[in-house]
Order: sequence, then structure tokens, then C-alpha cells
Amino acid sequence: MKSPETLMLLHQDDTLSLHLGDVLETLASLPQESVDLIFADPPYNLSNDGFTCHAGKRVSVNKGVWDKSNGVQADFDFHRAWISACYRVLKPNGSLWISGTYHSIYACGFALQLDGWHVINDVAWFKPNAAPNLSCRMFTASHETLIWARKSKTAKHTFNYDLMKNGMWHEDDFIKKPEKQMRSVWASGTPKPHEKAFGKHPTQKPELLLRRIVIASSLQGDVVLDPFCGSGTTGVVALQHGRNFIGIDQNREYLEGIAIRRLKHIQEQVQACIIKEQLESLYALDAYIDESSIQLSLCGIL
Repeated sequence: MKSPETLMLLHQDDTLSLHLGDVLETLASLPQESVDLIFADPPYNLSNDGFTCHAGKRVSVNKGVWDKSNGVQADFDFHRAWISACYRVLKPNGSLWISGTYHSIYACGFALQLDGWHVINDVAWFKPNAAPNLSCRMFTASHETLIWARKSKTAKHTFNYDLMKNGMWHEDDFIKKPEKQMRSVWASGTPKPHEKAFGKHPTQKPELLLRRIVIASSLQGDVVLDPFCGSGTTGVVALQHGRNFIGIDQNREYLEGIAIRRLKHIQEQVQACIIKEQLESLYALDAYIDESSIQLSLCGIL
């Protein structure tokens, strides 16, 4: 294992840190019990030289060497290793989300069970605009599974129930009914064009999906970690909603080419909003002082 001094920290400031390198080595360098929420989108290991449909065309499913299977046992050992590493950095009352398809999610679920995690929910993410199946030999894959877990059954995990029940989620999700409890089937399309303005990642998740996860299971000021951060979507949502973000990825192209530029852009937007709110508060205060001065003058006090 490399020493912490050799790990590459690509960017760090008060709210954001991005690490380039092996996920296990980087997680080992982070302080114990320092993270409030983890969202992990690990390799699905489905790059098997097959084909799929994208934009009406037949394309390869291969996404990169990082997504190729090394065999059932090796794949499982990797999932168990990174999940165990996440356990160490997660606070006692923190929680972990894992996304996956049938290629990987059952291995992750078994690893959670073996290591004593307590599963809170499994969520089906339904994709209304999923790609069609070209082989016509099976059902069209139109969902992914999310597992939400805490470190033990007695842990006091964060769940913002009222925000999930009464938020405006129904505007983007036809399954969610206004002012009704959030159910465990969520409808969300794939990432919108503006989410790919800084480049495309083959397994990029939509901001709408991450927004629900981050708001549901963390608080403002919390530290959110994504050990496979790719294009930085988790960080985008975390920063937009007043959380701090730690991202890890082993692919320099995605981290430097997409994630850093995208996250810095969001930081600039957030800062602009803060400045605008501060100015509006000052203007309101000035108006109040002026109005008070007029009233005092009329009363002969000034």
C-alpha cells in the first residue's frame, strides 16, 4: 500500500476535496469516522463485449478496463474491501448508499450482510427513457437498485422525512404523489444535457436522483463522500445544498477533465448566490434604517 504522502490530492478547499488514486488506498488515508454520508456507484462489471442501444444506434457496452469483471470471487472480494473501508470512515450514525444493477448489487448486498451493516431500504430507480433491448431475448432493463444501509441496527441515521413527504418531488417524478409518503420506487430519467456540459461519463447519474439521496439522508454542513465520483454529480448536489464533499476516482481523464471543472463551476454559482443573498439582506436593512429614520424624524426625535 502506498503511504498517504504519495496519494494525489488534486484539489482541496473549505468545502471540496478531490483525490486521484486507488479507492482502497485513498480511503485508508482519510480520518476514521469523519464522513456523514457515502454514495457509492462502484463498477458494475458489465463490460463483457456485448452491445446495447444508444441514441438509436447499436453500440458496445464496454466502458473501460475498470468495468471489466475479474471473475465472481475477485469481483466480490473487491466490493467487500471497499465497503469495509467505507465502514471505517463513516461516522457511527452515518449512512451508505450503493447503486447497481443485477451484475453487482447482489454482491454488494451480501458484503453488507457479512460485515454487519443494517439495510434500511432498497430503492428501485425506474428509468422511463431506458434504452431498448436489441436482442429481443429478454425484458428491457429499465431500472437500477439502490441499497441504503447504516452501520448497525441501533444507529441513529439521518432521515429528513418531512422534506421527502412534502417536497416538490412530484414535479419530476410521476410516481410521487403530493404530500404523501415517499415510496421506494423512484422515477427519474437519465442525465439532462446541461449536466454533461463539461463532458460525458458512461455511467453518469442524474442530479435529480442524487438530490433526493443527499437531501433525504444528510444535513447542511455534513461531509458527503463518493468513492467512485466519476463526473462529480454527487459533489454537485452536495455543494448546491450546503454540504461538504470528498470525491475519489482512479481515472484522471474523468476527474480532471470533467469533475473538477464542473465542481468549480458549481462553487462559483453557490458563491454568487450567497453574495446576492447578502446584498439583498443589506438592501433590506438599509431600507429599514431609512424608514426608521423617517419615522423618528416625524416624531421629532431626529
